Amino acid sequence: MTLAAVLFDLDGTLVDTLPICYLAFRGALEGAGAPTMTDGDIHALFGPSEEGMLQRVLPNDWERVLPAYFDEYRRLLASCPVVAPEVSAALALLRERRISTALVTGKSRVTATMSVQHFGLDDAFDAIECGSSQGVVKADAIRRLLERWRLPPADAVYVGDGASDMVAAREAGVLAAGAAWAHGARATDLKDAGADLIFTDAREFLTWLDAATRELATGAVSPQRPSSGRR
Repeated sequence: MTLAAVLFDLDGTLVDTLPICYLAFRGALEGAGAPTMTDGDIHALFGPSEEGMLQRVLPNDWERVLPAYFDEYRRLLASCPVVAPEVSAALALLRERRISTALVTGKSRVTATMSVQHFGLDDAFDAIECGSSQGVVKADAIRRLLERWRLPPADAVYVGDGASDMVAAREAGVLAAGAAWAHGARATDLKDAGADLIFTDAREFLTWLDAATRELATGAVSPQRPSSGRR
């Protein structure tokens, strides 16, 4: 296949931020006097943005706690590893070959912006789509971007580390690529969720991406760049 668009999840896919997501959420809750939650408890809340996650735990007090979560997340970002060289190389390859790129994350606009700026990813994407407090909206975001770019789903891939990412990709009709190189990612979960491809090493993903976009790079197919800026 020849790819014309590559869309990425953020946490656990492009950057190893899942540990601080758990720490920040737990710290904000404990500061509010809420019961302690394990990483697994917090992960089970994933789907909606942080606003929606907090609403599930503290339905009457979440608005007061949300700023504390943002502060904790901002503070902990400094402890995260930098973007892996292979992932940076993949993003650079896509820009060089003028392949449409997007970040499609379940995070809130606030923490997504913090993360993009902290990791120096400001110029890595043609579009950024964030989550909703109401629930998972990734499939709709992927469809919306492809419609804007006038690309068929068959020409795109969504790369993520979670089973829900694979489900979203399949709902949107794009190739589902599992990033099993990330913290806590399990290849079996990705396979069970319908992943078309699973990469246990980011170097394998870079090699595959190079081959899948080479036809566009040689001019055999004319790339279609987005006609509008970020959302």
